[in-house]
Amino acid sequence: MSPKKSPFFELRSGSVDTLLFVVKTTDLDSMRAELTRRFEATPEFFANDVVAIDVRRLAGNERVPLAEIAQLLESVRMRPVGVVADTQQSWAAESALPLLEARDRRGASAKSADEEAPGASAADMADAANSNSGASAAPANQAAAAALVGTAPGAAAEPVRLATSSQTMVVEKPLRSGQRIYAKGDLVVLGLVSYGAEVIAEGNIHIYAPLRGRALAGVQGNHDARIFCTCLEPELISIAGIYRTTENPLPADVLGKAVQIWLEDEKLMIEPLRLT
Repeated sequence: MSPKKSPFFELRSGSVDTLLFVVKTTDLDSMRAELTRRFEATPEFFANDVVAIDVRRLAGNERVPLAEIAQLLESVRMRPVGVVADTQQSWAAESALPLLEARDRRGASAKSADEEAPGASAADMADAANSNSGASAAPANQAAAAALVGTAPGAAAEPVRLATSSQTMVVEKPLRSGQRIYAKGDLVVLGLVSYGAEVIAEGNIHIYAPLRGRALAGVQGNHDARIFCTCLEPELISIAGIYRTTENPLPADVLGKAVQIWLEDEKLMIEPLRLT
């Protein structure tokens, strides 16, 4: 029997989605403290998500111990699968992790893409992630990675009927716990986002119902993205990796109200919507 027609397995060329952990410092102690601070409130949020360590923001004379960074990520239950490098490949290749090839947004170079989408905090590692802007594994290492978008960890897959266009995804039905929706453009949700459900978009998110789960907008580094919601009661809200959880209670003038959320100087701003 021809190997190409084997009923037991296939080897195919392809790509997988990962989150990018963009390293911007060689100070591992500060990195560890910040990673712990960001994750202690939501220890399960990125559990089992795959992540590539992106060292392209480091200067030519800077190096970091990739094995220690991998251990840091594993300590918050992420799964590092490789390294994205540019001029840093000479020393990054010495790591036990494979080098991954990155394809940045709008076909930009690695450097320009980083300048357009600075920083990688917790949600930059969320999700973010699609075949045009994440890291694609080299053929020998594709089996080591897993897709980000699907149902939440430990939850059964739930089908959702969607109406989509080239730029906007519309979800017409309520989302139950464990369901996760990812939109490459804007996302419009017409029903309830229940506790334990996630809505993720590279653009804006509009929710015309209560938001009780998690909403992550601008996940590929779009700092201009916004979240609009008619009833804000979230577990987590995030724009371009800057997030806020229920550990930090919302003010009474926005809790349960119609609001818009945006970023200003890397701080989440929440303002009531004036609907009349």
